[in-house]
Amino acid sequence: MGDIINLRQARKAKMRADGESLADANRAKHGRSKPDKLLADAVRKKHEAVLDAARREPVAD
Repeated sequence: MGDIINLRQARKAKMRADGESLADANRAKHGRSKPDKLLADAVRKKHEAVLDAARREPVAD
């Protein structure tokens, strides 16, 4: 026979866990300092510039 669980408590525990995972995602997304954001932006721009420079143009017939 299975374990007896209180559905109300299980529902609330699931809601708490979902809320914690959302909070972790928001902390990772918005919880960076200004120098970290500027560094990440500079690195992204550098990568885009290298990628654009290596792009080949299609041959026109």
